Amino acid sequence: MTNAIKTTNTTSSPSITPAFGRLLMAAIFILSGIGKVAAPAATIGYIASTGLPFATLGFAAAVAVELGGGILLAVGYQTRLVATVMALFSIVTALIFHHAFGDQNQMIHFLKNVAIAGGLLQVVAFGAGAFSIDARAPKLNAQAA
Repeated sequence: MTNAIKTTNTTSSPSITPAFGRLLMAAIFILSGIGKVAAPAATIGYIASTGLPFATLGFAAAVAVELGGGILLAVGYQTRLVATVMALFSIVTALIFHHAFGDQNQMIHFLKNVAIAGGLLQVVAFGAGAFSIDARAPKLNAQAA
């Protein structure tokens, strides 16, 4: 006999909570991506001011991750892969852009990025949930066959 604790789902309807969580996390990325697209010169200048090479390429990558990843996260498509990339992006940006811990604002931004990465790793661990394209994909593939 095992000492494992068994848990059961006491409800027959799927939870909307994972979808709501994905939307909340996606919102900050989508809004940030829109801000970058609205002011590309300022964003490229900020990236260049840190001493990073290829600021324009960094800008394009940031927009792709924030806008593209944010939208994919929101709809729940390839969610674990997308959340992994976004978690890494959050950690890297925290380390590169928010490492001036003597500045309380930068410390808050650093911790925010780390917390977002933690939430994204929860998505990596537990998946997109029932209300997602990922959850529908097996059904769609079965119908096509």
